Amino acid sequence: MTTTPVGIHDLSFATTHYALDHAVLAQRLGVDRDKFYLGIGQEKMSVAAADEDIVTIAAAAAKPILERHGTDNIRTVLLATETGVDQSKAAALYLHSLIGLPNAARVVELKQACYGGTAGLQFAAGLIARDPSQRVLVIAADIAKYELDTPGEPTQGAAAVAMLVTADPAILALDPVSGLYSADIMDFWRPNYRTEAIVDGKTSVNAYQKAAQEAWTDYRRQGGRELGEFAAFCYHQPFTKMAYKAHRHLLESQGHTADTDAIEAAIGATTTYNRTVGNSYTASLYLGLASLLDHGDDLTGKALAMISYGSGSVAEFFSGTVQSGYREHLRTEANLAAISSRELLGYERYRELHEATSPSDGAYHAMVEETRRPYRLAAVSGHKRIYESR
Repeated sequence: MTTTPVGIHDLSFATTHYALDHAVLAQRLGVDRDKFYLGIGQEKMSVAAADEDIVTIAAAAAKPILERHGTDNIRTVLLATETGVDQSKAAALYLHSLIGLPNAARVVELKQACYGGTAGLQFAAGLIARDPSQRVLVIAADIAKYELDTPGEPTQGAAAVAMLVTADPAILALDPVSGLYSADIMDFWRPNYRTEAIVDGKTSVNAYQKAAQEAWTDYRRQGGRELGEFAAFCYHQPFTKMAYKAHRHLLESQGHTADTDAIEAAIGATTTYNRTVGNSYTASLYLGLASLLDHGDDLTGKALAMISYGSGSVAEFFSGTVQSGYREHLRTEANLAAISSRELLGYERYRELHEATSPSDGAYHAMVEETRRPYRLAAVSGHKRIYESR
């Protein structure tokens, strides 16, 4: 019996109105900018305007997909985030009035640190395997925020990636095999009473590398491909140098020589967008995929490795095959425009945005109109968030 392939049929990326150059942050901290440009591989970070949040950037990411494909047979909408706007209501529900999602659909928000987008993708694949006529909209959207003047501050960022998951996909067909690993580790977490995450940097790096290795081992145990079969490796990128560290560790753990040029060839093209957007948590891995598809050599028929990690922790190693004609479905120009059109911030305005708090008194609060993106948070009134399209 022939199994219908399932995977990513379309992929769209969005980010915020503002960006901060790491040279500005380096000057403020009195360090050489190469500590960031080269040391962690980050040059800019996306910063949300006062009237932006994960809902507005998620809607902006999903909009082009719905404009191209419509909403017929989208019976499930999954939004993965670890920076949700409500403890009960799924952030994806706000998208209905903004982008015309169908009412006859299940709408769910998923959370497991940076792994949530992969959970959404795999849940979508399972639903479509059961009913190939259905299409699932998966959106990963996050705004990474750390305390000022801490080691995590240079790794902040924001982005959303929307994926239309279908049978007979046009871009990437997923392999049925996955390697999994979970462990209860306190490397990164954010209690309900905090707006910034708590990070144990050394523990997190070590946990990431161990989890990636263990997920790979399980992937092979389940009958997955060999390392040499992959044309490229897409890693979750809390900062782009982490992808290099993780790939080197994986190669060495399997007895392979970690040649610098070979590592660059395997993952270099995946880091272009993340280098200037920063950490986008659940969206990071898929922003890396978009970057690879937009900047890599022809990948038609090639196998890609996908390594997803979410602190706390859950990891998954999975793979897929790039489809013939995939370049006709990419959004390279739009992706580059989303990045290049950001307005660069001075340090003081960046700090004001960082330190701003959400209204919590139930009164009417109109949000300052700043963003030129398609959607904005217009007001908070009676503890309700009010969005509008532009």
